[in-house]
Amino acid sequence: MVVLVPLVAGFEEIEAVTVVDVLRRAGLEVVVVGEGGVVVGSHGIGVVVDRAWGEVELELVDVLVLPGGMPGTRGLMADERVVGLVRRLWGEGKWVAAVCAAPLVLMKAGVIEGGGVAAHPSVHAELGRRVDAKARVVRGERVITGAGAGVAMEFALAIVAELCGEAKRLELARAMLVE
Repeated sequence: MVVLVPLVAGFEEIEAVTVVDVLRRAGLEVVVVGEGGVVVGSHGIGVVVDRAWGEVELELVDVLVLPGGMPGTRGLMADERVVGLVRRLWGEGKWVAAVCAAPLVLMKAGVIEGGGVAAHPSVHAELGRRVDAKARVVRGERVITGAGAGVAMEFALAIVAELCGEAKRLELARAMLVE
């Protein structure tokens, strides 16, 4: 199973790195993709991508996880590769996940019309009726969303539960002293 985590300038570092770390601990193949080299997050921290976009076979991607942050989320929304991949994976019955402001990308792709989405308060108005203002993490039908950097670990472990099972989630949570 290949999990793709795309980074664009201005991504939220905690959300991206936490997800990549936890999913790799779970034994998943995680590919961090960007324009190549180092992508700088919203707090000035650079992260080296595993592959440039041209080096990724998008048809082999099984799961997409979108970190939030600003202006990173706007960059993801403007990237038709990302929006198209959300639509394709959703259409194929596969999982997509987004945290913080990144549920806006899912909204643009048309996969969260029903509501019950966790997101950062700064984007609640844009998400409208779709957002659950009190939720930290929401696990829906093939969509997992999280409210922001403070729930990055909980968000990552929710993805592990869906992809690897509750036993693996609990094993990791205990090993990392989360539970």
